[in-house]
Amino acid sequence: MAEVAGTVLGVGTGVFVLALVWVLALLLCAVLSRASGATRFSVVLVFLGALLITAVLLLFPRASETPAPEVEMKIVDAFFIGRYVLLACLTAVFLGALFLVLTHHILEPIYAKPLRSY
Repeated sequence: MAEVAGTVLGVGTGVFVLALVWVLALLLCAVLSRASGATRFSVVLVFLGALLITAVLLLFPRASETPAPEVEMKIVDAFFIGRYVLLACLTAVFLGALFLVLTHHILEPIYAKPLRSY
């Protein structure tokens, strides 16, 4: 699975731009919803603006939808043994912590309630 240049987590910059537009629009809508008077109704304009920017970015993409043919690459996992050593260490720490938590809960002292004397 070769990654294309300019991608993060398998998605391009356009997804991040769209997410940024909508986060800013929602933040601005939250701020404007606390306003009073006619300013409060500008939330509709912010929402329509974000919708317009999204439509423009989706309808006019920069790159082609079909990627350019790539040279076949052989992927080699050079950190194979190290990954399993790390997994073994994490498993040992998890089991040790689980043992300590369970012994803490099982061995928790139960104090007797004092008897009332009349």
